Amino acid sequence: MEVLFMNNNNNENEVKNGLFPIGDENLAFQKYFTGLTFHNSLVKDSNVNVTVSNVSFKPGSRNNWHIHHNGYQILLVTGGEGWYQEEGKKARLLHPGDVVITLDGVKHWHGATKDSWFSHIAITAGTPIWEEPVSDADYDQLSTEDVNND
Repeated sequence: MEVLFMNNNNNENEVKNGLFPIGDENLAFQKYFTGLTFHNSLVKDSNVNVTVSNVSFKPGSRNNWHIHHNGYQILLVTGGEGWYQEEGKKARLLHPGDVVITLDGVKHWHGATKDSWFSHIAITAGTPIWEEPVSDADYDQLSTEDVNND
């Protein structure tokens, strides 16, 4: 009998039962996302110049291309499998424990792979400038077998 290893139920349990609660459907920012995502604000204090959020993505979900103006974003991957891509570079496959630093003015996007839930803690400063969605054609070309993790 051949045993096939599934992606831990597409990592759904790992993401939904992670260190921080998954939060509610991300309705406030839905127009900047493709697919279903969840948001849990962990730090949102006017006396602190960053926000900290747990953001979770169903398989195939992703945010639009965007830029952090007068700030930055740090992603701490906590569950599942996802993508991060900066404009002009190959996409990077992300796993729990990965850290991504996006500097001021760098156009990028991030989200789940086609077959896995994905979650990260986003530490964000500055103002996001939301741009166009990642096209289905570009997203569908991504393969976990051909990645750049440099």
